[in-house]
Amino acid sequence: MPRFRMTVEYDGGPYVGWQRQENGPSVQGAIEAAVLSLTGETVSVRGAGRTDSGVHAMGQVIHTDLSKEWSPYQLQNALNAHLRLAGERVSILDVEAAPEFFDARFSALRRHYLYRIVSRRAPLALEAGKAWWVPKVLDHEVMHAAAQRLVGRHDFSTFRAAHCQANSPVRTLDRLDVTRNGELIEIRATAQSFLHNQIRSFAGTLKLAGEGKWTPDDVEAALKARDRKACGPVAPPDGLYFMQVDYPEVIPDRRRPVTDNDDGADESDDPS
Repeated sequence: MPRFRMTVEYDGGPYVGWQRQENGPSVQGAIEAAVLSLTGETVSVRGAGRTDSGVHAMGQVIHTDLSKEWSPYQLQNALNAHLRLAGERVSILDVEAAPEFFDARFSALRRHYLYRIVSRRAPLALEAGKAWWVPKVLDHEVMHAAAQRLVGRHDFSTFRAAHCQANSPVRTLDRLDVTRNGELIEIRATAQSFLHNQIRSFAGTLKLAGEGKWTPDDVEAALKARDRKACGPVAPPDGLYFMQVDYPEVIPDRRRPVTDNDDGADESDDPS
């Protein structure tokens, strides 16, 4: 069966998350319904990450198998037409044919996330639901210095949700940068995979540093505690975006590459 790889953008606000659930609409369910409406086929769509309720995506990658060949251009346009007709807040940005052994989740090398904070006294109007409003001045330079204490390979038990299903709390964090552009503070994180709530836990903890309540040493101490109770507050999902997934130029001919994070958990498994 032909396999297709797609890049997807969505507003996470109306959905219970990426993954199909019984308690409300999901992004996965919206795409599968569009495929069914277009082709008459009931398919299972796999995503590179399972984002939680309220978490957005600008570069989620998915794959699915269909019974017949489609030109990528026709499939993209047709699926977007069905998504629009259904009133979904989901858009297919790109479609390409993929080898049968490509897996959106397990072929991934790195995942990139962005967390957005708007630091100003006035509440959000245009950005409501799209960023975390913090009505205080935050020192992004202190936040960045504290973030560097978290980069590298660590036991991230402190920044892991209690119900996280990953086999191990050990992860290698490649990047955690904090920058400012006017009122907007951006936290950018890169790793092969993330633990449930890890990025939102980082954001809430770094906010304490930005407020002057914690120092970079306090953040490092929280990491070394390996105790969820040592974590700062978990930031809301509104500011979190799944930005991009990196894949090898040549996908190995195996369904699941062996890696140091072989359980494949990521912030999408738990970005909320």
